[in-house]
Amino acid sequence: MVKKAFWVTFLVFIWVTSNLFWFTPTANAFTEEQKLLLQSWRIVNQSYVDETFNHQNWWLLRQKFIKKPMGDRDETYQAIEEMLALLDDPFTRLLRPEQYHSLQVNTSGELSGVGLQINIDPETKLVEVISPLAGSPAEAAGIEPRDYILKIDGVDTTTLTLDEAAARMRGTIGTKVFLSVQSHNRQPETIRNLNIIRDRITLNPVTANLDTKSNKSIGYIRLNQFSANATKEVAHAVARLENQGAEAYILDLRNNPGGLLQAGVEIARLWLHEGTIVYTVNRQGTLGNFESNPEVITEAPLVILVNQGTASASEILSGALQDNERAVLVGEKTFGKGLIQSLFELPDGAGLAVTVAKYETPNHTDINKLGIQPDFVVSQDPITYDQIGTEADLQYQQAIKLLTRDTQLAINN
Repeated sequence: MVKKAFWVTFLVFIWVTSNLFWFTPTANAFTEEQKLLLQSWRIVNQSYVDETFNHQNWWLLRQKFIKKPMGDRDETYQAIEEMLALLDDPFTRLLRPEQYHSLQVNTSGELSGVGLQINIDPETKLVEVISPLAGSPAEAAGIEPRDYILKIDGVDTTTLTLDEAAARMRGTIGTKVFLSVQSHNRQPETIRNLNIIRDRITLNPVTANLDTKSNKSIGYIRLNQFSANATKEVAHAVARLENQGAEAYILDLRNNPGGLLQAGVEIARLWLHEGTIVYTVNRQGTLGNFESNPEVITEAPLVILVNQGTASASEILSGALQDNERAVLVGEKTFGKGLIQSLFELPDGAGLAVTVAKYETPNHTDINKLGIQPDFVVSQDPITYDQIGTEADLQYQQAIKLLTRDTQLAINN
């Protein structure tokens, strides 16, 4: 019986294998353009978080797209983009060489443009603002988290990919870009037409100062994004504030759209000496986790400021310190991006951003599209960059009250 079963299996295997050889060209028969598409298909096939591939037969899609005419690289890119669009995931996308380079710069250097972090709203399919960067032309123009960018220089953004929209807003310092913006927080919802002058966007992720106006010296740290040097800059800021006599801290993650997952984990380790920071869940449902570091830089009380522009790695950090009762969150519900992307470089200098996992907070909360609720909800009308930390900053003032009224409250809410 065992032998019979073996031979039946073996014969079926031979039949399937022979048919695969019959219908699949050899590797040498593929053109360079087809090879690039196949490599993109293979990366998604091996890494994408949804093993149903949006309830589609990913193998049949491979067969379909390999037959498309791809006479040059632009046609190949278009075919790859069409294939990825079927996943209905705006975060899984092709990054053409210039876009891939810009994304690398965005996490390590500086660029010029209007200073917006954007997203494709999965429900409306509109270009949605995650947050304006601090001190950027976009922030100065009054663009706010959750606003929609309807047109860029007259071009309807529903006709653009996420990266095409971002590329159109970047440009030479001093040049103008015309944006049609639908406001999210204004009643009634209005469309504003804005002429914005592009400028250099400084990507130094941290600003810090010591607030001595109350009965305690409070170190204020604003983290703008989780770039490659963010952990080092936060550590330096804390060390400097400790030397100046800081007794407690405010970590400002408002309008921080995220960045590198590893930076979020490493910054959590600066504050958390015990506990899980985040769980990651791949398409097999396998849990991975990142743990804390017993050697922290300070155990002083901590309040984190969050709002609807607090996203991704910012939510990982906020959730880790909230769930482990290391910090109290003040502000508004966060953005709700609980998906993790990895970057894969293609041979021609292009790249793929692929959603490879989702994350859960230490209490196994999936915050994707839901966000994190702060411990103390403080609604606030938009303020300018210069008003941060002043009497007009109601969220900051609430944090000061908590840290000066009851230190223990800021550690164990």
